[in-house]
Amino acid sequence: MTITEVRSETVTEAPKAGTIDMKFEIVVIPVSDVDRAKAFYGALGWRLDADFAGDDFRVIQFTPPGSGCSVIFGRNVTAAAPGTAQGLYLVVSDIETARTELLGRGVKVSEVFHGADGVYAGPDEPYLFGRNRVGGPHPEHGSYRSFVSFRDPDGNGWLLQEVTTRAPGRVEGDTAFGSAAELRAALWRAATAHGEHEKRNGGEYDANWPDWYAAYMVAEQAGTALPL
Repeated sequence: MTITEVRSETVTEAPKAGTIDMKFEIVVIPVSDVDRAKAFYGALGWRLDADFAGDDFRVIQFTPPGSGCSVIFGRNVTAAAPGTAQGLYLVVSDIETARTELLGRGVKVSEVFHGADGVYAGPDEPYLFGRNRVGGPHPEHGSYRSFVSFRDPDGNGWLLQEVTTRAPGRVEGDTAFGSAAELRAALWRAATAHGEHEKRNGGEYDANWPDWYAAYMVAEQAGTALPL
């Protein structure tokens, strides 16, 4: 039995007015050697936010670049067995560039791959670490479809997921772009599309290009028809 992607208009249901913000900001990573884990995550280029210790505990916090969520690990932080954290997603705007950077930092990473059966491979291998991988990026370069995996020294499993266009309803207002890299990628896509727009109009300079860019980027985020 495999799990296939199911889309529904109800999935992106907006929260009701008055709902208090609940910002997901911490993931606990179970490790066996705190200093080894600290060296590994520091070598990834992640920001070290804290390293607190007491008589019977130690808590270390790191934040990936551009992330609103951090990881913590340490001594007496969790009862989970080291290496049991799996399917931890890191969203990137360019999967090849992200992989190259990790390789340059000495991290053992997989080749770029996509799933044979959609994003989730099946009940026994739900995070694409197993046999259902297909080598190379998604053939249509679809957003959310291309991955790279790596593990920390304890075996905790991470996935890089390439997201170039957010699914409708995933973001709102000025939070549409989670990082400068995402915004930059969106601007380049709009610039490329606008170049084609000018060609179709005889190659004349479009003095209203900011309006066109805005319409294009909003439509892209909303998943509606793009301007021509």
